[in-house]
Amino acid sequence: QVQLVESGGGLVQAGGSLRLSCVASGRTFSNYAMGWFRQAPGKEREFVAAISWRGRTYYTDSVKGRFTISRDNAKNTVYLAMSSLKPEDTAVYHCAARNSVPDWVPAAYDYWGQGTQVTVSS
Repeated sequence: QVQLVESGGGLVQAGGSLRLSCVASGRTFSNYAMGWFRQAPGKEREFVAAISWRGRTYYTDSVKGRFTISRDNAKNTVYLAMSSLKPEDTAVYHCAARNSVPDWVPAAYDYWGQGTQVTVSS
């Protein structure tokens, strides 16, 4: 069992920055691929970024060049640094873990955090 707790969300103006954190507890964090997903009201949960246990990163096209995913295995933490934020980035952001290679499909992940709200005002 892996427990995930996100933090760092908030209200920011367009063009601003936020850094989300996700702290994991339970199993060996370093063995897990980690992903960030987001869900806006009335929309499906969508892939944002993922990182393998070795640190290889993956991004959806809409956030490339603006978001950076990273991990600190010593702290059992994965981060999502977000810059040049846009109103369309507004959503609840969830981190997720799976004991395999990264995937862009939410159903592929075994463990989820409760989410943190990111609101970008225009």
